[in-house]
Formats: sequence, structure tokens, C-alpha cells
Amino acid sequence: MKKVKIPNIPFGPFPAVLVGADVNGRPNYATVGACGVVSLKPVLYISLKNTHYTTAGVKENGFFSVNIPPVSLLQKTDYCGIVSGHSADKSNIFTPFYDELGKAPLIIECSMNILCKVIQTLPMFDFDFFLGEIVAMYINEECLTDGRPDPLKMNPLILMGASYCSLGRVAGSVFKEGRAYKSI
Repeated sequence: MKKVKIPNIPFGPFPAVLVGADVNGRPNYATVGACGVVSLKPVLYISLKNTHYTTAGVKENGFFSVNIPPVSLLQKTDYCGIVSGHSADKSNIFTPFYDELGKAPLIIECSMNILCKVIQTLPMFDFDFFLGEIVAMYINEECLTDGRPDPLKMNPLILMGASYCSLGRVAGSVFKEGRAYKSI
């Protein structure tokens, strides 16, 4: 197998998520691929350009939402990534709802919603890296199988390079597949 060296830029896969924050009293959403777990504790990170409209709302309110859009929301999700809240009102693109624990809009149309309280902010080049404690989670009932989130039913958007992708099938179970491996 021959390897080819490519430029040192993030390629993916990354989840495509809609980060929600109230800005000037209205819901606003930004599409990001910089989101993930930082430990086995209920903490997520997001990274937002420090000039983004949504960033101001996260800083002002101390909360953000992470909304997992299904493939069916591709156009609206991409729109939220190419149009700034500085120039367009994105408050009516989705149906927002709020949890009593924090001030950040969650999106009814998304498969899963996570409300986070900011516990630390780190400047990173021209971005702000937010660590958020998960304070509430929601999932659409039809995305459950035996009471657990089903990734295939959620059908999340995945970013790879300049493309959006979707899940095709479950390839295996975490912390189970490696048990069958026998080293020589």
C-alpha cells in the first residue's frame, strides 16, 4: 500500500452540528465541525471563530446548545454555516425550544439536542474554544431503539473535507470488537 503525503489541514471525519446561542434576545445558529468529547465526564467542547455572531451569544449567556441535524436538514445546516447572524436573522430557520436549566436555543427538528453550561473558555488562535458541562439532553423518540439512541435512525451529517456524508451502517460495537482480536 503506497501512502501519499497531503497538506496538514483537518480533513475529518467530524460531526456537523448546529451550535445554538441567544444573541440580542433571538436564537442564532452556527454550523461547526469542531465539536467533541474531552473525557468520560459529561463535558463537550466547541470551537467558534471569535468574530462569529454566535460566539458573542455564548459569551453573554454562558450556555450553548449542540444540535445534531439529520441528513434531511442538509440545506438549512449548510446555510447556517455560510450566512452570518451579523447580516441575516436565522431565528426562524428552525423551531427553538428551551430547557429551564439554561439560556440557549435547542432545535426541535434535530435528532438530538445537548445543552451545555460553559465551564471554561480558551483562546485558540482566532477562535474561542469552549468547554461545556452537559446539563440536559434530548432525543427525538423515533431515534431510539430499545430506549437507547440509534445512530442510524439519527442519520447525522458528517463532514469530510469539503463534503457532507451520512452513516451507511453500523460497523461494530465500541469496546467489544477488539475482544475477538488475538495478537500473534
